[in-house]
Amino acid sequence: LLFEMMLGQHFDSCSVGVFDLKTQKKIIYHQDPEISPVYDLASLTKPLTLSFTALSHPEYFSEDKLKWTLCHRAGLVSGGRLSKDNWRDQILSYPLSFQEQDLYSDYSALRTMLEVENKSGKNLYDLCSPLWSKEIFHWTQLPEDCFIPVTGIRKGQWIHGDVHDDNAFVLKDKLSHAGLFGSVEGVIESLINLFDKTDALDLLLKEMKQTDPQRRFVLGFDRPQDLEQTLAGKGCSTKTIGHLGFTG
Repeated sequence: LLFEMMLGQHFDSCSVGVFDLKTQKKIIYHQDPEISPVYDLASLTKPLTLSFTALSHPEYFSEDKLKWTLCHRAGLVSGGRLSKDNWRDQILSYPLSFQEQDLYSDYSALRTMLEVENKSGKNLYDLCSPLWSKEIFHWTQLPEDCFIPVTGIRKGQWIHGDVHDDNAFVLKDKLSHAGLFGSVEGVIESLINLFDKTDALDLLLKEMKQTDPQRRFVLGFDRPQDLEQTLAGKGCSTKTIGHLGFTG
């Protein structure tokens, strides 16, 4: 089915990974069997930073406002241009209030990061990165010898090895909304670490039972709202969770 779906598609690199959580058996496919690309994970950075932290350090998410910002329910705008000089002050200046409708928001992800760092006294990446594979990288620390697909054009130049997200590119900081790169193997290994070394699965299942099925987010993970139309594809269920990075 995978090969049939790929026919006639237009992309310069494709990788697919499937794994079983219980047995940890993995099946990995790369378009070029000789190359394991390192992709711009884009918004997949959000669960790899925020959801990983919420599941491994739930003590930092006891306040309602952090639950709201983690799940895009705090009323923050979706995003906009940020300045390297004052972006933290800007993000912290927004009032927070519980919303009936979820609004997917880069600002909400950044606010969650700042609140967690203030509460813990630690850098967000220090809290979540121990669970990551060695094949998860911040874009400013990419190995020179890895293969990275082109993701677009910035100022007339191919975006190749730099983060595509403009705010992450300008701020050049370790952020929660974008900026991570990784291989499919790295993402899979990180997920296995999360569920193997923490109580993440129990916490997720408990939260899913307590969350209105009409809400889009659970502990920062996205879930399908329409099983017939979702980008998660045919065959997913109401218990499907995940996240999409715009680059793939």
